[in-house]
Amino acid sequence: MTTAVTTAGHGAGAASATAPGGEKRWQGREPLVLGVRHHGPGSARAVQTALDAAMPRAVLIEGPPEGDALLPLAADESMVPPVALLAHAVDDPGRAAFWPMAAFSPEWVAIRWALAHEVPVRFIDLPAAHSLAAASDPTWGDEDEAQPGSTDEAALRIDPLAVLADAAGYDDPERWWEDVIEHRGGSAVADPFAPFAVLGEAMAALREEYGHGGRDRDLVREAHMRVQLYVARKEFGHEVAVVCGAWHVPALTAKSTVTADRALLKGLPKVKTETTWVPWTHRRLARRTGYGAGIDSPGWYAHLFGAPDRPVERWMTKVAGLLRDEDRFVSSAHVIEAVRLAGTLAAMRGRPLAGLSETTDAIRAVMCDGSEVPLELVQDRLIIGDVLGEVPESAPAVPLQRDLARLQRSLRLKPELLERELELDLRKETDSGRSRLLHRLRLLSVDWGATAAGRGSTGTFRETWRLRWEPELFVKVAEAGIWGTTVLAAATARAESEAASVTALAEVTALAERCLLAELPDALPVVMKALADRAALDADVGHLAQALPALARSLRYGDVRSTDTAALGEVATGLAERICVGLPPACVGLDADGAAEMRGHLDGVHTAVGLLPESEELSARWTEVLRRLAVRDTVPGVIRGRAARLLLDDGRLEEDEAARLMGLALSPGTPPADAAAWIEGFVGGTAGGGMLLVHDERLLGLVDAWLVSVPGDAFTDVLPLLRRTFSAYEPGVRRTLGELVRRGPAATGTAPAAGESGVPGFGAGIDEARADSVLPVLRLILEGEHV
Repeated sequence: MTTAVTTAGHGAGAASATAPGGEKRWQGREPLVLGVRHHGPGSARAVQTALDAAMPRAVLIEGPPEGDALLPLAADESMVPPVALLAHAVDDPGRAAFWPMAAFSPEWVAIRWALAHEVPVRFIDLPAAHSLAAASDPTWGDEDEAQPGSTDEAALRIDPLAVLADAAGYDDPERWWEDVIEHRGGSAVADPFAPFAVLGEAMAALREEYGHGGRDRDLVREAHMRVQLYVARKEFGHEVAVVCGAWHVPALTAKSTVTADRALLKGLPKVKTETTWVPWTHRRLARRTGYGAGIDSPGWYAHLFGAPDRPVERWMTKVAGLLRDEDRFVSSAHVIEAVRLAGTLAAMRGRPLAGLSETTDAIRAVMCDGSEVPLELVQDRLIIGDVLGEVPESAPAVPLQRDLARLQRSLRLKPELLERELELDLRKETDSGRSRLLHRLRLLSVDWGATAAGRGSTGTFRETWRLRWEPELFVKVAEAGIWGTTVLAAATARAESEAASVTALAEVTALAERCLLAELPDALPVVMKALADRAALDADVGHLAQALPALARSLRYGDVRSTDTAALGEVATGLAERICVGLPPACVGLDADGAAEMRGHLDGVHTAVGLLPESEELSARWTEVLRRLAVRDTVPGVIRGRAARLLLDDGRLEEDEAARLMGLALSPGTPPADAAAWIEGFVGGTAGGGMLLVHDERLLGLVDAWLVSVPGDAFTDVLPLLRRTFSAYEPGVRRTLGELVRRGPAATGTAPAAGESGVPGFGAGIDEARADSVLPVLRLILEGEHV
């Protein structure tokens, strides 16, 4: 709970007595109720001390009772916090809830204490079966979020920690909590129960003033906890310890009848649930991640809990090590000065010990030279931290999760919290298996990784992934379990289901590409049949053009992944032929937005045709389509210019003919807006558009002459188009073009005389001997990559 305070009191009527040696011992006339702050290291230390002193016969903890069977796993050496109990509805795994615990969580300390002392330990909160079933009930609300739109002041949720801090004169609840609890030694207090008693009284006063504090659901939860406490008292007597959020202490110690509590619990909705342990992270414990009972600084709290002594000195040493690893100069003198400054700031602010704010201020001033940039690194890496917990293999899991874990081990692909880049060579068996697994998981919406642009070869045999495992992916795996018990079976079933449900042709082609990448041989025939059916019924040229590139890319994977793509090739060729027939009439009469969209389709289809299996007939037909588009006046200028450029790049249009088409497009009779659109299509949107003007003075002269002739009243209209075109060029290209225009290129657009350079700084022709000198190096590179 977001506002749970780490304060509490004894159970009503509890008392303490002095044992021989002056040590306080708990008298078990009433249960010992220890109110805590979830993930509070001070509370954790106090709970440890109180349990050692009380030695109860049973320990009850706020948490879902479905997790009782999993508690013995907490004693397993391979169970490393932070971890979380995950409960989800069997028929709807997406309906799930987490109960995180860190090493410094009081609940975790209590569990480990009970297991170490062979004392029965149980969870007593409302069962997840009820809370998950009622999650959609608006009368229950959400445990961590205020009711949206609520204007009733009495219904607004209070923050007990903030109220107590304000009463003590603090403007920062976290700073108040540090001074009162975190900076107080757990074992140095004479009476280990006194802090719980005093702060429990404070909670009672708050509950008396604010009631349930706007948490209607808490009334039901507290009724269930009282019933479970009653059952435990009948079994173990009064020597029972309860560890719960401090806010609940007054409700658990209040006078109430079991009959009334059970009446409140009667008729609650219920669903069948499954529960397991899953790894958690410090980052997910932070409030900024949305976990309501989170804290601002889990890494700092873990340090406070784990440091045996001198916590400030040890913290500064950690920070210095981190900054040194990032190549920042930090000496031992910096550490000493930072410790002194933190202590001085604490004394000036009247604090018993330097807290997080003092250490952070000292680090900023001494180690970061006042800069926030390295301080953000400290905030991210240490104050929050990237610790990822571990759970034993014996923990319950859905079959799909077990199969995924098996594949992760066999492929040596360990889930990691920190994002990392993974380069795969698909010619290697292990890397090919990793690629299959990651693509199959993406089909199942388990987004462990995303493809990225590689720094090396861009061939089809290489893939680059960015991987990062988040705890929520365990829920995604549970959700995907409805499709099958193995990753392969689940991905196949999911692909077949999507093939039957999607309607857009582009979606089916994208699905076919994903199936090829994931190597799903059983799903591919189903997807191909759906693709053929959608393609036969879809007459929209835009849809066909949008679908073809994905099919063409998919055909490339057959060489590397040994996938039979013959059927896919037939469909792709059929789509290309239909596009050749329908594209010219579809490009007539388009507005500016439609022309821009069709230009994108034109680029995609042109690239796709080049990837399709060699077909002279298809290539010739596509060339003829481009020629028709380039010369037809009814086609928008951006498409005509683009068609001419594609022909020129492929060597299917002579330079003189390209200059003639540009001259026609930029003639005085052409509206300036149409001429600017033609220029955008011809030299815009590609990496080589600017270089084409740099190397061909005739084309640059035509553009320059046209631009000078544009009337003043029309120049404002064409300026956005021209700016969009030329701003895409690299700075060096723009600078070279500016110099050429300043020097005065041939305005007539005529070719330079024989033996003369067409562009200042360039030779009169190609030096073939010099060009051939790169061939040995190029051959070595290509042979090394087996392309």
